[in-house]
This record gives sequence, structure tokens and C-alpha cells, in this order.
Amino acid sequence: MIPNNRLFRSFWMAGFECSCHINSNGTRLDMAAAVQHDRCCASDYHLLREVGIQSARDGVRWNLVERGGRYDWSSWIPMLEAAREEKVQVIWDLFHYGWPDDLDIFSRTFIDRFARFCGAAAQVFRDHSDEIAFYSPMNEISFFAWAACRDLMYPYAEGRDGELKRQCVQAAIAAIESIRAVDPDARFVSPEPLIHNVPPAGEPWNTGPALAHRNSQFEAWDLLTGRIEPKLGGAEKYLDIVGVNFYAANEWEVPGGRKLDWDAGSSDPRWLPLHRLLAEVARRYQRPLFIAETSHYGIGRAPWLDEVAAEVRIALDQGTRLEGVCLYPILDRYDWEDSTHWHNCGLWDLVLDDSGNYRRLLNDTYARSLCAAQKLVNGA
Repeated sequence: MIPNNRLFRSFWMAGFECSCHINSNGTRLDMAAAVQHDRCCASDYHLLREVGIQSARDGVRWNLVERGGRYDWSSWIPMLEAAREEKVQVIWDLFHYGWPDDLDIFSRTFIDRFARFCGAAAQVFRDHSDEIAFYSPMNEISFFAWAACRDLMYPYAEGRDGELKRQCVQAAIAAIESIRAVDPDARFVSPEPLIHNVPPAGEPWNTGPALAHRNSQFEAWDLLTGRIEPKLGGAEKYLDIVGVNFYAANEWEVPGGRKLDWDAGSSDPRWLPLHRLLAEVARRYQRPLFIAETSHYGIGRAPWLDEVAAEVRIALDQGTRLEGVCLYPILDRYDWEDSTHWHNCGLWDLVLDDSGNYRRLLNDTYARSLCAAQKLVNGA
């Protein structure tokens, strides 16, 4: 059963890719602009309603808003107004891997400036909407700390994973406090990757590394709640809504890194079904829970959604309080490292016309699976 007092307007939700980090080549990305969502947001939100989606994730691009401590909200206010006009409820990401160029992410100034930015954003939201505000202060702390401490994302801070993770947790805490000072009723989403790790097939006895890696997925949430390292300032009040991001590549062998097979249905017997992973997180944190990102690519899009929908139905029937599922990204996107490589992963494919505009072309097969998923989960 879906909770009668559910948080989101629609169970099936959409996510707009809004990453704005500096990639491995030193290029600043702006994925919202790359697919022209920033200027097509009103029509994009309208498209959601046409397929029965009334809730979405989207982003506020801090690096565009703030220049030297001064704010220019012109990149966000049109999106706020479009969401209000189209009656789409949005969870706003405030840090999707990007920040102003003049900030050292490891500094105390970063935390202070981020908190100030988030409080200012909360005031802008209140000035433009009477709705309950939903924010994701820091998206995927664990993944970001991993990627930004390798050659995948700036600042390429090799060996500083743990330090960066704790810095991001402290920034999230400061942001929540700053927002609550403006808007005590605001809600907060904390998305993290949902993973499962197993020993290599040839070393089934070597369980230690896989278990340690698997348990690391809980660290950001545990730091945020103060269950571990309370000196960072964590407390239970800072974990409001748990978001889990789950893809076909989220189960793999440790050590080694070989992915467990998924091809139109999980074929590796070590694959742990999604409903069991969801139940584990729900028991551990006793919070509202939703799938904050999930999708696949190419011809696997529809079969992946079919499997996710079936697993969600099982989870709900078993009593897991699951509030929704976000299809992310809802529009196709190109690769962070190669702008010529498109992932073919959206509900809408993008076709470039003669005027240089991307037309949104509904993928009929994926759309049929979404319709079936909406019927399978009653009231969606």
C-alpha cells in the first residue's frame, strides 16, 4: 500500500540532470543548459503532466547564482515560476557537484558560503511559492567524495576521500540549519547510492572486502545523524527523507570491480533484489524513503523499469514505506566526458532540429512501461 499521507504529488517522478561540476578534462559542465532545459523548463514541466508525473528533481546552479558573495537568481527564478504555473512539485538540488570558482572546497569558508547561499535560496523560494519546500542540500556525498578524489571530477584530490566526505556532511548540516532559520517547514532529501557487493566468484570465502565496501554506503547518512563521529555535529534531526539511487551497475564484486550481470533481468544468482535492499535501508533509518534516481539506457530502458516496478510492488506489499520512484534523467543526456556520446536513457529522446533546438521525442516503448508501472502501483 502507498501511504495515504505520502510526501510527493505523484509516486512516479522525473529527474532533470543538473550536474555542473568540472570534469576530468577541466571542462565546466552545465547539463541543464546542455539539453536546453534551463530555457525550456516550462514546456518540460508541462510534458511531465502529460504522462501523469507531477513531482520532479531539478537543480539550482550555485556556480551561476553566486559571484564573489553576490547573488543573481535569474537562472533559477524562471524555473520556480514555471514549476508553479505547471503545478509541478520540485525537489531542488542545491549542490549537484558544482560550486563557485573562487572557493576551496576543503575550507571553512566553503561551508559558511554554502550555508549562506542555501538560506538565501530558501528566502527566494518563499518569495515565489506558498508550497512546502523540498531541498537536496548535497547530492550523493559518498559518490562525489569518491569521484572528486580521483581524476573524474575537480578538485582531483587523490587520497582525501574521507576528508571530503566529512566536509560535505558538515556543509549539509550548515545548509539545513540555514534553511530552517528561514523556513522551519522545509523538507530535506539526502540521496546516496544504493549498492550491493559480493566477493569474486572464484573467492567466495573472501567476504571481508566486499562487506566493508558495502557498509560504506551508509557512512554519509550515519555521519549526518551523528551515529558515528558525532563531533562533526551530526544529529538525527538532520536526516529527514532518505533517497537511494539505484542502477544496473550498482551491484559488483569486491575486490575486482566486475559488475553482476543485468540484461533485461538479473541473471547472476548473487544479485540482491531491489525490494530487499530497500527494506534494509528502511529498517536502518526508520525514515520516509524514495528511489531518488533510477534508469537504464538504450533498449534496456523499458525492461529495467518493468523490473523496478515489480520490485517496488513487492516492497510496498511487504510494508516498506516507499514514497516514490524518480526516473533520472527524464531527458536524454550526453556523457560527462564526451559530448558526442548520448546515453539514450531518457523518457524523451532529444533530436536536434535545423534551428539548433532539441525537440523532445517521447520513447514509446519506455512510455508504455511507465504507464504499466503507474497501473501496477495503485494510486501512482
